[in-house]
Amino acid sequence: MDNIGIVVDDLDAAVAFFTALGMELEGEAELSGPCPDQMLGLDGVRTTIAMMRTPDGHGKLELTAFHSPAPIPTPPPAPHTLGVHRVMFAVDDLDATLARLRPHGAELLGEVTQYETAYRLCNLRGPSGIIVALAQEIG
Repeated sequence: MDNIGIVVDDLDAAVAFFTALGMELEGEAELSGPCPDQMLGLDGVRTTIAMMRTPDGHGKLELTAFHSPAPIPTPPPAPHTLGVHRVMFAVDDLDATLARLRPHGAELLGEVTQYETAYRLCNLRGPSGIIVALAQEIG
């Protein structure tokens, strides 16, 4: 897998959120013209993308803000909505990570829980309402 793409309504806020999570901004680019039009099956595509990389370099998120056509707003998904459920990140300290993310709008969906003696886990709302899960290995 190369990356996961997420459409966001505020690119700067999304970059700040995922930077606080520990990801690194690899680069930003403006895209328009025949290539994105043909790939997406849309006319007049104009976007800004930010590529975020995990610290180990093995995972990437492509954050995309559409300038045209206008993005289609949808209600934030529930945890049991069909389709892409969430993006999960392994963290060293779940509590410290939550503390860094809260100023960027992160809100827990439920509560921090423990799975047996292996993990502390939680789901939270991230930028544009996406669900982000955090897992801290403890066992």
